[in-house]
Amino acid sequence: MKKFDLHVHSMYSYDSLMEPRKIIKIAKKRGLNGIAITDHGTILGGLSARKCNASDLIIIIGAEIKTDIGDIIGLFLNEEITSKEIWCVIDEIRDQDGLVILPHPFRGHYLNGFDKDLFEKIDAIEGYNARTGKNENIQAQEYAKIHKLPIIAGSDAHFYGEIGLAKTIIKDISSEEDIRKSILTHDTYIEGVQTHLYFKGASRILTDIKTGNWYRLPYTLLKMTIKGIRMYANKNK
Repeated sequence: MKKFDLHVHSMYSYDSLMEPRKIIKIAKKRGLNGIAITDHGTILGGLSARKCNASDLIIIIGAEIKTDIGDIIGLFLNEEITSKEIWCVIDEIRDQDGLVILPHPFRGHYLNGFDKDLFEKIDAIEGYNARTGKNENIQAQEYAKIHKLPIIAGSDAHFYGEIGLAKTIIKDISSEEDIRKSILTHDTYIEGVQTHLYFKGASRILTDIKTGNWYRLPYTLLKMTIKGIRMYANKNK
């Protein structure tokens, strides 16, 4: 059985500082056979990782694109996606023979009214995302069953400690093309654990810093504090 983390961000994302070379080193150390680098709005992280990869780790080039209905991931890409409108993004992914993935569908998406047409264009659903709540992940898996779509898993890692927290498990593969075929034929299994709250908070702080929105830091810190208090209170009821 081979294990893959199909949703990882690098320093080329606005909310991560991870270096591609170190991502590869840690992925190998944690027993992964491959990773997909899916930076926000660019394939530069995947290209960089593939260029510096001196191991047998399979590197899949991808990108997570923000569209008018929420994020869409393209896997197996070789060119940048330039569109933002959902149907155009899907067309651009398909034009380069990539796979269209709907990540964390119940976090940050607006699916009403798009469902039927959208799911005819989706190749797979992210059934487990380590940064997404338990109930939302269960909903995603149920949605995949309803729409008869394959499922994959990804950590959505922005920090080294998150790499490999969620895995897509595939048997009998030896190449990138085997991974593609396994996904499309529903021959995948998923497993994962949730990331810690502080990783999510650190991403928000990093976003404010890297995008130059320093004025938002007090609000971000306040929001994180309130969320942490609520989670702690609910846990101890």
